[in-house]
Parts: sequence; structure tokens; C-alpha cells
Amino acid sequence: MISFDSLFQRSKRSPSKEKDYYAANYWQLVWKHFLRHKTGRLGIFVLGFMAFCGIFAGFLSPVNPNGLDSMAILAPSQMPRFWDSNGFSVRPFVYAITTKRDPVTLRPIAQLNPSKRIYIYFFVSGFKYKILGIKSNTHFFGTKDGRKIHILGTDELGRDFFSRMLYATGVSLSIGATGVLIAFVLALIIGGISGYFGGIVDNIIQRLTEIVRVIPVIPLYMGLAAAFPKDWSSAQIYFAMTLILGLVGWPTLSRRIRSQFLMIKNEDYVLAARVAGASHKRIILRHLLPSFISYIIIDLVISFPYMILSETALSFIGLGLRPPTISWGVLLQSAQSIKIIEETPRLLFIPAFFIFAAILSFVVIGDALRDASNPYENQL
Repeated sequence: MISFDSLFQRSKRSPSKEKDYYAANYWQLVWKHFLRHKTGRLGIFVLGFMAFCGIFAGFLSPVNPNGLDSMAILAPSQMPRFWDSNGFSVRPFVYAITTKRDPVTLRPIAQLNPSKRIYIYFFVSGFKYKILGIKSNTHFFGTKDGRKIHILGTDELGRDFFSRMLYATGVSLSIGATGVLIAFVLALIIGGISGYFGGIVDNIIQRLTEIVRVIPVIPLYMGLAAAFPKDWSSAQIYFAMTLILGLVGWPTLSRRIRSQFLMIKNEDYVLAARVAGASHKRIILRHLLPSFISYIIIDLVISFPYMILSETALSFIGLGLRPPTISWGVLLQSAQSIKIIEETPRLLFIPAFFIFAAILSFVVIGDALRDASNPYENQL
């Protein structure tokens, strides 16, 4: 029922805005409605920032993520600053790290030395890396004399935690994206065939779907982890893990796609296309899929957190990625000792915060897309 307030708001709309609204296609209206969602925009910004950091991790990292610094074991954070008790500096600097011995345990303890500054320069040369197939040794910031700076400190082996977080972000997000893409392709094909043709084809596919759905993930990975050859490289393990996540992640989305096909395959416009002699391919791609593609996109966005959590949990318990590959789960696994939790809890809380921020961003983006997927309901 059309309310008086909605008619009043519509009457205040300028003629140019009315023309833009009626001339816009579905996706343009969805995008406009999505931009009105403040938390959705914030989620896009957070995930975009994480993706940027992951893709350009080599350029943004001042230190090799797998390089060891024996003079900075569990070193504190060297946060950049512009002033201290010695005065102001136009160029950012950090305090140097000095190592002292504990008088009781004789264990080396890394501490900041406020009396000694290390100045930060931009676009400096450092370790070699590769971004999108392009090799380079230029880094966004660093030192000119080769001294290492650790923005977030170091871990128990003296590895720079800031650089490791950048690389871990790229690996974890790429595993989630690849796993979701594989699961989406399988769900679209299997669910579409099941819902469109029905009958015995539907029965066979649904029994297969039920078998895959009841496979326990943890025991499956325990068996696969034991079956992985010990001489496999990190790239091979990465590929195998993304493939397995995709192969076991399609049943839920497949059921949803099947239900959509069953619901609309007997609509008048679909029957008209069949009578007109349209092929199955054309009916599916031109008539069926566009009618519920927005719901599929929402399901894809919601599926990302499950893929990320699966990789993180499996790597955390030692069944997923293994060093020297760096991911959020690998960082959490290396920070689970009592010593690290007691002395340097940031090694545990920083990866946990990134996981929380990524999952929360996906959730709010999914909510925003769900609200924007029907842009016509609030126009009348």
C-alpha cells in the first residue's frame, strides 16, 4: 500500500532525478542504494585496504618476512614518530633496538634505545620481490644504510611481524577468493542442472550433494594432511588447500541455486522462450540466471568468511598451510605458546583482529547488498 509520506517524498524529487531513476538499469540502482549504506561502504573500504596491502605486500614491506634478526628476538614495536624529548624532526624516525642480557636467566632481551634514532626514507632499495609477475627491489619505506626497522616488532625467531602480516593478509584473502570461486562454479553447474532438468537427474545430483555435505571437514583434512607428500612446496600445498576448500564448499550454494531454478523455470516468460525454440543454454543464461543473480552475489559474499575461517582454523591446528607460507592461521599457530602470550600478546591479537575485521566487513557488505538487491521497494 502506498503511504502519503512516500508520495510526498516522491513529489519532492526533481525532474532530473526522476529521469535518472527511470533511465537507470537494475545494477545502477543497486549500486546507488548500496552507496547509501554507510557500514557497507566502510566494509568495502576495509576489504579494499586489506586487498591492496596483500597484493603489494612486497612493496610495502621494509624487511624480508622470512629474514631472521638474531639481535631483535621478540623486539618491541618501533613505531614511527616525528618528535620526542630530543626535539622535532621533519623526517620520520624510529628508536634503535639494543639487546641486553637478563641478569638471572642470561636470556637476550630486546629494548628500544631512545637516545639513538633511525631515520626512515621512502622508495628505497631492499630485498627482491615479485608483484603480479613483475620483479622489483623498491620498497615504499625503509633505511638507506640497510638497518632493519620493525614497525610491529618481531616474533620468537626475530622475523619482522609487520611484513609477515602483510603477506599473511594476501595469502588468506586469496585462498578465500579462490575457494569461493571454485565452489561457485561447481554450485552453479551442479545446482543449475539439477533444478532445470529435474526428474532422475535431480534425484541423483541431490543424493551426491547430501554425501558431500555430511563429509566431516576436520577428519578429511587430517587424512589429507597425512597424505600430502613431505617434499611438496608451499605453492603446491596452497593450490591443494584452495582446491579442497572449493570442492567441499559447493553443496549449500548448489541447493539454493537449485531451489531458484525450480521456482522460476515454469514462469510464463520461460515457457514462452521454450515455445519460441530457444536452446537450454539461452534460457538459462538469458532468462533464468539474471532473475536471481543478485541473490547469488549475496550468497558469495556471505561465503567468504566461512572460507577464511576454514583456512585459519585448519592452519592453526596444523592441518592447513605450513611454513614458510604465511597466513593468518600460520601466524596464530606460531603465537600459541604460553611464553609468547605472556610476553608479546600482540603476536596473537593482531592476526585475530585482522580476521575479525575481515569477517565483519564481509558480513556488513552482505547486509548492504541484501538491502540494495531490491531497489524498487522503497521507490513507491
